[in-house]
Amino acid sequence: MGRTLNEVMASLPAERRERVEAEAVELRREVEGLRALRELTHRSQEQLAQSLGVKQPSVLKMERQADLYLSTLRRFVEAAGGKLELRVELPGMGTVTLTGLGEL
Repeated sequence: MGRTLNEVMASLPAERRERVEAEAVELRREVEGLRALRELTHRSQEQLAQSLGVKQPSVLKMERQADLYLSTLRRFVEAAGGKLELRVELPGMGTVTLTGLGEL
């Protein structure tokens, strides 16, 4: 019979276990797509639709779109309880935060 994740983690040296846990935390900070973002906030499509003032099929359409207006993305993120920030990494200049984009 296989071992559980907890058993595997307990068998690792402390240093390795700490690295794995740190990587897991970082991976949880990255989500792929709006559906994952919605699920991370424990909200249904219907709940987001109500917050956005649209019907549930519109939320499904947003989640499936590969290309969104920033204003649509901002509304979706805010309906999920978040705040949208757009950061740009420029060579030799570090990270710059763009403001005022996607505001209605």
